[in-house]
Amino acid sequence: MEQNSNILITGGTGSFGSKFIPKTLEKFNPSRLVVFSRDEMKQWDMQKVYENDPRVRFFIGDVRDRDRLMRALDGIDYVVHAAATKIVPTAEYNPFECVKTNVLGAMNVIDACLDKNIKKCVALSTDKASNPINLYGASKLASDKMFVAGNSYSGSAKCKFAVVRYGNVMGSRGSVIPFFLSRQKEEYFPITDSRMTRFMISLEAGVELVWKTFEDMEGGEIYVKKIPSMRVVDIATAINPSLEHKVVGIRPGEKLHEQMIGSEDSDYTYEYEDHYKIFPAIHNWSKDPARIKEGLKVPEGFVYASDTNREWLSQEEFKLWLSNNRDHIGKY
Repeated sequence: MEQNSNILITGGTGSFGSKFIPKTLEKFNPSRLVVFSRDEMKQWDMQKVYENDPRVRFFIGDVRDRDRLMRALDGIDYVVHAAATKIVPTAEYNPFECVKTNVLGAMNVIDACLDKNIKKCVALSTDKASNPINLYGASKLASDKMFVAGNSYSGSAKCKFAVVRYGNVMGSRGSVIPFFLSRQKEEYFPITDSRMTRFMISLEAGVELVWKTFEDMEGGEIYVKKIPSMRVVDIATAINPSLEHKVVGIRPGEKLHEQMIGSEDSDYTYEYEDHYKIFPAIHNWSKDPARIKEGLKVPEGFVYASDTNREWLSQEEFKLWLSNNRDHIGKY
């Protein structure tokens, strides 16, 4: 992104937006940063934070509404698509609503970006989109495919599309860390499975990956951040080592371990210092030097999963993060 540009973020009042907005205002000094979301209460709360900053604008709207997106994108240079229905059980029990937001909403964002000649659009994805077993992951895989394909049917439009994929955001609303913190005075921690592992990423790292993507992208790439894994039982133990663990079983649509790159993608995946890039098989983009740059091809059959990850977050490191971020956990 360039200095003094015009930026819009869909789902801007969510966890990612709460960190993206202040950091982007500081780093890029945009002329205008539009927060597009459908939750008027969250917008009301956020407006009070930025009421003295004329750069921040608020647009009530839903990505399901293409006409409203077209109006909001007027004069915008860069788009971050963060809006999604993302709680796994919610998506399982409300499948039509999940598809309307995550699939049809993504299609509306792509069409509006093309029609409004947006320069670049980066869409947020999830580890659950790799080899999905739940509807949330399947809907985000469909969204990823559409954003990648958006580069090949843009016609005369100049917009470039890319995707960023990362794991569970530490301390975000509805995640395991605030849940365990809320149960510290109960008799036990409910553990779905003692073997369960998850990728862990901070909001700051997620924002920096999006910035990196805007700077590096040629269009069609899926950027996968290298991040540490952690066992769920270690999270619980670090929060309260004296509390008993009670195994309650895996919820509908939940994985034992998470995966961000599957073996099927290994033929099109390259490794970099702090991330991977998955290229689409179409148009020989996976062989394009402008997209590959200094990347190194991963081995055949390569898998990037939370249980076989080379990097792990220790309980000590997690406790340090917890002490530094306790006041913000569960608020975004």
